[in-house]
This record gives sequence, C-alpha cells and structure tokens, in this order.
Amino acid sequence: MNVSASLTPFNSPTQDSLPMILDTLPDPAIASKTCPRRTRLQIDLILLAIEALELGGSEAILAFAQELDLKGIVKDRVNLWRMRSSNPLRRAHMRRPLTIMEAKALVVIACYIARRLTVVIRQLLMICQQMEEKQIPLEQNLRLSNYLERFRAHFKSRMNARRSGVLALTSDEKLDALAINLLGQLLFCTGTAGMQRFWISLFDGEVE
Repeated sequence: MNVSASLTPFNSPTQDSLPMILDTLPDPAIASKTCPRRTRLQIDLILLAIEALELGGSEAILAFAQELDLKGIVKDRVNLWRMRSSNPLRRAHMRRPLTIMEAKALVVIACYIARRLTVVIRQLLMICQQMEEKQIPLEQNLRLSNYLERFRAHFKSRMNARRSGVLALTSDEKLDALAINLLGQLLFCTGTAGMQRFWISLFDGEVE
C-alpha cells in the first residue's frame, strides 16, 4: 500500500490529476498560494456579469466545470458559492482563502463562457457606444437595459452595502458603468491569448 497516497485527502485533487487546461495559466509570482483581495473581487464580478448576461448563468458555470473536466475543483453549487464568497464585498463573505488552483478553474470557465457569448457581448458594447455617441439614455435599448437591470439587481442583493467598496457604487449610474466595464473585460477574454492575458491582469501590482 502506498502510504503517501493514503494520506491524500479524498476531495483534494493531486497535482498529477489536475486538468491540463489549468497549465495554460502561469502561476503568479506571489509568496502566498492563495489569491490577493483584488483578484478574488474581480473574479466574482466577472462571474456576476456572466449571470446578468444570460438566465441560468450559475448553471452554465457548473455545466462548463463538467465539460472542461474541472468538477474536481468546482464540485457543486455550494462549493461554487463558497469560492465566490471569498470576495470581501459579499454579504456572506467567508474568511476562507481562494487558492490559485480554484482561481484558475473559475477564470477558465468564465473565459469559455465568454467565448460562447462573444456575439452577444460585442453587440451590447456596440449598442452602448452608439447610444452614448447620440446621447440617448442606455435604458432605451431593451437588450442593454435588461443586462444592466439584472446586473444591478445581482450586485445589490449579494454585496454588503456597508463595505466601503460597495458604498462607492450606490448609484445606478456607477453600477451601469461597472457592468459595461465588465462587458469589455469579457470581450478581452475572448481575444487572442485573452484567457492568459486576463489571468495575468488579475495579479497586476501583486507580483513580488
């Protein structure tokens, strides 16, 4: 009997068993094996934008975890919620770390969903640009208005209004600006080496 193998926790994937797709994202040059605050926040927000883009977004995240062989990391809805609750702005913020491996899995899933939604994301950004150029209120476009409304609802229901980072986003205008900025980030993820570039951007200023 292999003693070292018997000591490996059943729910903890070993380095050898990790999906190869995670190897496409480099390990950040940080001392800790867990994600900094800003990284945790940004990953949760990009997933929030995905949920606002399409109904059943959380189900899509779990479905892609299965499809991409990442169920060993993103196991189920509760496990996903715990990972996302590492975002310090959340109402249900949990003082648990988000490991680099978990962050990689969430970023891979987000980028694959973004690729599937590339046409929708591009269209919404184009509509937004055209309406701003013509100085037409964004809510006058039904598709864009629906996305912005869902994003605001998700943000307000899940984030802690007493946190300073949330207090800075109290108005609908600021939340709309954040939602549109996240659309731009999602489109960025779909470009050439977009997944790798987005991943590296999450650690800007954190690398030692």
